[in-house]
Amino acid sequence: MQPLKKILIAGGGSAGWMTAALCSRLFQGLYEIVLVESEEIGTVGVGEATIPAIKKFNELLGLEEDDFLRKTQGSFKLGIQFKNWWRRGESYLHGFGVIGQDLGWLRCHQYWLRMRDLGRAGDFDNLSINNAMALSNKFMRARPDMAESPIGHIAHAFHFDAGLYAKHLSTFAQARGVTRREGKIVDVTLRAEDGFVQSVTMDDGEVLTADLFVDCSGFRGLIIEQALKTGYEDWTHWLPCDRAVAVPCDRSEHFTPYTRSTAHTAGWQWRIPLQHRTGNGHVYSSQYIDDDEAERVLLANLDGAQRADPLRIRFKTGKRKKIWNKNCVSIGLASGFLEPLESTSLHLIQSAVIRMVRLLPDAGFDQATIDEFNRQTDFEYERIRDFIILHYKATERDDSPFWRYCRDMEIPATLQRKMDLFRANGRVFREDDELFTEESWIQVFLGQGVIPRAYDPLVHVQSDDEIARFLGNIETVIGKCLNVMPSHAEFVAHACPAPPLAPVPTS
Repeated sequence: MQPLKKILIAGGGSAGWMTAALCSRLFQGLYEIVLVESEEIGTVGVGEATIPAIKKFNELLGLEEDDFLRKTQGSFKLGIQFKNWWRRGESYLHGFGVIGQDLGWLRCHQYWLRMRDLGRAGDFDNLSINNAMALSNKFMRARPDMAESPIGHIAHAFHFDAGLYAKHLSTFAQARGVTRREGKIVDVTLRAEDGFVQSVTMDDGEVLTADLFVDCSGFRGLIIEQALKTGYEDWTHWLPCDRAVAVPCDRSEHFTPYTRSTAHTAGWQWRIPLQHRTGNGHVYSSQYIDDDEAERVLLANLDGAQRADPLRIRFKTGKRKKIWNKNCVSIGLASGFLEPLESTSLHLIQSAVIRMVRLLPDAGFDQATIDEFNRQTDFEYERIRDFIILHYKATERDDSPFWRYCRDMEIPATLQRKMDLFRANGRVFREDDELFTEESWIQVFLGQGVIPRAYDPLVHVQSDDEIARFLGNIETVIGKCLNVMPSHAEFVAHACPAPPLAPVPTS
């Protein structure tokens, strides 16, 4: 066994500095870690909204939550609101956390389906503490000491400035021994005998060698694709959006504790509320709308004054055929791209870094280890892909060629199986370690109009009046919890107010 000695990370941004920060924290000086980045190369900041797993990553680093939020102009996130996805004028919330509570053998939504069948169902959002809080613009953290109350089951993530997060992690990693090397990589040298990466050459001529190379160079995949010719799986036949335009605007008075996704004629628009501004973007298909019109749609739907020139981004949805190839692991946009509809961009970085640490090789790079990393990563990408496709496929919109294509397209068999099972009796089962919970699938199925033909027959163990009392009690208790909560703006102002940012110099 020959241990690794040196790890080189190609690229900064969220992917590079999340990798450097966690490796420096966990390896504790065991390996030399060098990160190469150039201030001349910009980063793509679409990862400002997150899912609750980011809390685990920050905890691994030992970051204090309020301090992290102050440094990144962060706010809290309880879920995502989807407007105009099922039908124009309709909206629903995909909230984190639990839906009500189980009764006997069955999940709460099965009893709601029975009441819906009888015409006695209330608003489904009222059965979830996260959803009810979000729609009331309230926030507080979960109270673990109140496990019997809905307050004990609040689940939250964050909105934050991805550039400030990378800056924060850069300071963190360099304080723990990571060497930052400014400059551009202009060449990659492969070993003649086996095609492994031997070194990279900098724009000033310096040659940097390493044992393990981590490609965080963004869409271009400087090492994983340009040098190693790994290949790419194109998923645009299922997810036809291939462009985005992004722009910040002034913070709105509607400081919501949730992300908003609004479907347009040929794509959708994100809205992410931060303390100092609101992030906005329009993800769209260039086959159905041109770039100028897509930009006009975005700018016409801002809820504050525009703060900068729009940034246009091109992408191809899919993934590398091998996320880990030889002695190179690709992380972030270098490994693949799934549009940020369900805020999974930073999670895929986090997940890949943790998986790399768990399967860290020695200098022999055993193929079984590499194969297992790729198997787990492929499974994660494919299941997230399926969840995002569901939003497009399960629609009744018929008002544009884009939506008719999405409604009528064939979908992966893995997703079709899930949809068929839910349509039968409202059942859904989480497979292995797939990211999204059963509660997530349930909310998107129902929100997108996938209504089961029947419910689980064990619902009839309870009488209809008992079910009505059970659901009514959940709504009443959640309502009482809301009454004692501060607004999202009040909570942020008290717990983690960010200092004003220095003005950006103008030329």
